[in-house]
Amino acid sequence: MLLAIDTSTRSASAALSDGERIVAGCSWHSLVNHTTELMPAVSQLLDSRGVRPHDLEAVAVALGPGGFSALRTGLSAAKGLAMAVRIPIIGIGSLDLEAFPFRDSGLPVCALLEAGRGEAASALFTPDGTRVREDGITGPDELLEEISAMSFDRFRANGWDGMILFCGEGMPPWAEGIREALGARAALCHTPPSARAGSLAALARERLERGDTDNLDALQPHYLRMPSIGVPKRRDRRVQASSRSRRRANGTPPP
Repeated sequence: MLLAIDTSTRSASAALSDGERIVAGCSWHSLVNHTTELMPAVSQLLDSRGVRPHDLEAVAVALGPGGFSALRTGLSAAKGLAMAVRIPIIGIGSLDLEAFPFRDSGLPVCALLEAGRGEAASALFTPDGTRVREDGITGPDELLEEISAMSFDRFRANGWDGMILFCGEGMPPWAEGIREALGARAALCHTPPSARAGSLAALARERLERGDTDNLDALQPHYLRMPSIGVPKRRDRRVQASSRSRRRANGTPPP
């Protein structure tokens, strides 16, 4: 059995696979509670099939891009489980998961996840499933200009008719703009976010069968943008002393 965990976005999911079959899965919408919701969901998922952690042969986890704390929660849980029962861990990019159901479509694929601020994280794939570039964050106009300038002429011999397939949880907010820019060349495909866990299990299974697993210590989330909250740390900033410490330094007895 292989356990797949995806906490890339607020739409979290997990799946349990036996070979090529998904035997159980669960999904839920989380606002800020991935930390408290994930492990109970995983435990319930395993119990539903009578699977113990030591029965697992590997654990797979979505690496992002996605929410900063959400990704850390998923990876921490996967690492803890892999370490506890001494099984391999496999990390897969979240945009690869969005594109996976369409890799045999014969069309170039643009996978999207919302990144906030009116932007999206995107990945581009050729009709044969090869990545065009690494994940990046762009606005809609910038991305559509990039896609319009791309040349896939070498694939026309294999029947490609110029259409581009858009998919992913971040696609719906951009659907109208995509249609206006590309017209009939745009194929918009909707898949539920919960499908990512199934794609994660399938891609991880492929890697596991090749003996291609990740280093437990080195595996990290894939962030394209650091969180915008908090105050940036300054190297010259000193920790402010407490009132008790300042009184001692000045020779004033504490109250």
